[in-house]
Amino acid sequence: MSAIIQLKFFLEKHGFHVSSRLADKLGMRANSVRLFFIYISFVTVGLGFGIYLILAFWIKLKDLVRAKRSSVFDL
Repeated sequence: MSAIIQLKFFLEKHGFHVSSRLADKLGMRANSVRLFFIYISFVTVGLGFGIYLILAFWIKLKDLVRAKRSSVFDL
């Protein structure tokens, strides 16, 4: 269990250091940079899911418009 805690502390130390260095370089607060990364991650996940739903609806609509008929008598 201590290895997991050590890994957590290592990732927190170096991960927060990246956002604080980026904030120093941009002249912003580190908290704002972290929030930006959180918001961008939610937007990208939502965007992918939205594109998936649009494509699924489009394929379903295409199948409804082009009904597959096996013979002339199905009209």
